[in-house]
Amino acid sequence: MNKPHPVIEIVGLVKNAKYTDLREDFGPIAYLPASQDDEPDSDATLMVRSTLSLGSLMDEIKNAINQVNPAIDLQFTVFADQIQDSLLRERLLAMLSEFFGFLAALLATIGLYGVISYMVARRTGEIGIRMALGAKRRDIVVMVMGEAGTLLGVGLAVGAVLSLFAARAASALLYGLKPDDPLTMIASAVILAAAAAAATFLPAQRAARLDPMVALREE
Repeated sequence: MNKPHPVIEIVGLVKNAKYTDLREDFGPIAYLPASQDDEPDSDATLMVRSTLSLGSLMDEIKNAINQVNPAIDLQFTVFADQIQDSLLRERLLAMLSEFFGFLAALLATIGLYGVISYMVARRTGEIGIRMALGAKRRDIVVMVMGEAGTLLGVGLAVGAVLSLFAARAASALLYGLKPDDPLTMIASAVILAAAAAAATFLPAQRAARLDPMVALREE
């Protein structure tokens, strides 16, 4: 015999909430009194909001529960710590991504420094001719930095496109971040540009300090 459906009276509405996991989608949730549960569980979870210290609050709750039934077993968990523990995978992924991102930026900076230094060494004669014809040190620095800026622009454009595809593939591993977050993209571009400028400046300065006569003799 089918049990009749109980009559339910709605007494209030709340905002969207996630019940079991922060990564789950919002779904329909109804909060019912535990006393109306036909199959009550032996365990119950209660949330307490208080301005008391954690130690004082735990003592007060234990005293109140013991007055009702001393056999009830209590276990306390800080809600903020519970949320942090549920995001352990995301935090570990963020730490690994930060480490490998720093390592990639360091290797890119060293590689760009080596490329620009090699380019300056190969063009020693050209730079000497330019300086013999009246080019100033500032012009040489601007020339070297400009060529490095062109390489940087191409690299950022290609990297931005590839990162969008890669971020969409890894969007399931991200919480609280969009795969195409503009602030993250801009911050990454600024950091890479600063690293490229730092890696290029020393070879540019070294090229600007070349003696034209020495450079022409080397050629």
